[in-house]
Amino acid sequence: MAARIHPLPPTELSPEQSALYASITGGPRAAGPQHFALTAADGSLRGPFDAMLRSPAVGAAQQELGAAIRYRTRLDDRARELAILLVAARWSSGFEREAHEAVARAIGFDESELATLARQDVSGFSEDERLIGQTVIALLDGDLTDDEWAAASAALGEQGVFELTALVGYYSTLALQLRVFRVG
Repeated sequence: MAARIHPLPPTELSPEQSALYASITGGPRAAGPQHFALTAADGSLRGPFDAMLRSPAVGAAQQELGAAIRYRTRLDDRARELAILLVAARWSSGFEREAHEAVARAIGFDESELATLARQDVSGFSEDERLIGQTVIALLDGDLTDDEWAAASAALGEQGVFELTALVGYYSTLALQLRVFRVG
């Protein structure tokens, strides 16, 4: 499918878009090791970040939520990437899968684990990771049963469950936006 929007190079940005661009390219996503490129050769943002420029106020809030989820939660790196990859699999989000499989490889996921996550299968993971995966799948289905809540809150605490629901909602939103705007 053809993209519905063209990537905005820095030379075409309004002052508000430029401020958002600077916060994305100068924030935590751009610091440290880069497992996927934030920008294309012309300087335009890749993936959901370019789409965020269409509404700088909403995009700024959205990217800040994403930064908080990625860098300031109690979820460890493996739990976070496992959850993101399950959301990407559920919503067939190619960009999120590509980007976060690269991150997952860098933190130790092997190809077999990535393949099972692409099938939304968490049966081969450790007990703790399997519980996180099962919780994410239940959230993607719409809710947690009382038993699922009890297991998740016992393992993660209320804060961890809140952070996991925020992650699932955020990455589901990105998947929807990427699909609607036909971002590859």
